[in-house]
Amino acid sequence: MFTNVTNFITFVIEFAFTFVIQINSSVNFSSLNYLEIKELSIHGRYISSSQLQSFIKGNSIQNKISPLGKSVENRLIHKVTLGSGKIKILMWSQMHGNETTTTKAVLDLINYLTKSADLTKQILSSVTLTIVPVLNPDGAAVYTRENANKVDLNRDALELSQPESRILRDLYDEIKPDYCFNLHDQRTIFNVGSLEKPATLSFLAPAHDIQRNISVSRGQSMKIIVAIHKALSSLIPDQIGRYDDAFNPNCVGDTFQLLGTPTILFEAGHFPDDYHRERTREFIFYALITAISVITQSKIEEYSLDNYFDIPENNKRFFDVLILNANLINKKYDHNIGILYKEVLNEETIMFNPLIEATGELKDSFGHKYLNCIDQNDLDYLKFARKLNQLLF
Repeated sequence: MFTNVTNFITFVIEFAFTFVIQINSSVNFSSLNYLEIKELSIHGRYISSSQLQSFIKGNSIQNKISPLGKSVENRLIHKVTLGSGKIKILMWSQMHGNETTTTKAVLDLINYLTKSADLTKQILSSVTLTIVPVLNPDGAAVYTRENANKVDLNRDALELSQPESRILRDLYDEIKPDYCFNLHDQRTIFNVGSLEKPATLSFLAPAHDIQRNISVSRGQSMKIIVAIHKALSSLIPDQIGRYDDAFNPNCVGDTFQLLGTPTILFEAGHFPDDYHRERTREFIFYALITAISVITQSKIEEYSLDNYFDIPENNKRFFDVLILNANLINKKYDHNIGILYKEVLNEETIMFNPLIEATGELKDSFGHKYLNCIDQNDLDYLKFARKLNQLLF
């Protein structure tokens, strides 16, 4: 059966991994066959309108899509409605135009739910999903956080000064959802607790008041997050964090929580060597399926509020590149250099341009990549990596 020892070891590891997933999750991720579900036509950090149109035309959801209104620059904003159940879930992605990972995961979710399977039938008969894949199409077109009026839509929940903000609020008022999923990306700077582990996923049950009390709706949000954490911890151990819960009524999630709707913030973060966030996309997909399944199967009360606070809070300790002993390059540098990448759109491709963020001892800091100038190989790398060379030398 096994041609060599390596094949046997691989089999054992894969079997054990699958077993761990099955016993820790209400959803058997290994049986989903993600590569068959994944929307292969859309990948990378930038999603163009032509790619989205191609997805729509190639999918069976055309009759499930309807326009909601137009953005500042008159781009259409659409919703996708799936299912016919009594439980109503509203989710929206790309409120910030440069946060595309959750949009990719949402398209994967649509692919999955339009396929015939026992779990999908159960979901679609129990819930009605209303999905806004891209709330901020103007920001998405030019890969910026804000909309065309330079307004952060996630700070416009009270004023509703922007057409995109009003579209989301009108949709919320119209369908009166039982649950809301607020889908975002977060920067590569975040680590989990005090660990040298990236916050690949982060979640938050937004506060509904300045005291951060636990209302009924917030408690429901917390328990769903606990379910997600339990299900995915075997996939990405110590790489799931809890986002800061300071109350801000200008944020959409806080406002919807205040209105009594259990709301969950999903944050897609960094996975090692995955700057295009294709692995993170997969984990967000699993998180969405887990949350929907827990709701569908009425399992929320099986999870404990206390376990929510066991999830470590995020910290901001990572640099994309941490250069050690940088004073050996040039004495103007003080010990170490912390570099962060700036994401720049160039002809529908995102370029990662290094910028010096900090210098000094940088105690308690981590690097997604370490380069030590004492090491000749690392020094040669710095000299031959064009962008780093131009920045440092």
